[in-house]
Amino acid sequence: MPRLTIALGIVLVVLGLISYAATAFASWTALIPSILGLLLLIFGLVGLKRPKLGIHVALVIAAVGIAGTAMNVMQLGDLFAGTAERPAAVIVSTITFVLLIAYVIAGVRSFINARRWKDQQAT
Repeated sequence: MPRLTIALGIVLVVLGLISYAATAFASWTALIPSILGLLLLIFGLVGLKRPKLGIHVALVIAAVGIAGTAMNVMQLGDLFAGTAERPAAVIVSTITFVLLIAYVIAGVRSFINARRWKDQQAT
């Protein structure tokens, strides 16, 4: 999980920088994926030494990111209808949302597998 966290962090940093440039540097909010990515990158690096701490914190950050991007994801209908106020924000938020959902699912599966492995070792 730490390596996946680091990779996701890098992807989100790049996504945020691209969206910021694509929106002509108009608003710092285009950098939100980069901020989330930087935090994930930091805690992924922490997770290399202390996996429990790093990955748990990273998953909390991902959950907050999911909640934060959900509002723009709800505007997908407007995007498809061509009436979205900020189409770039909807697109970038949706990409971020999907990546974070996949990450949380992978994290939960990892915790379940670790628990099973630990239980098997105890018997």
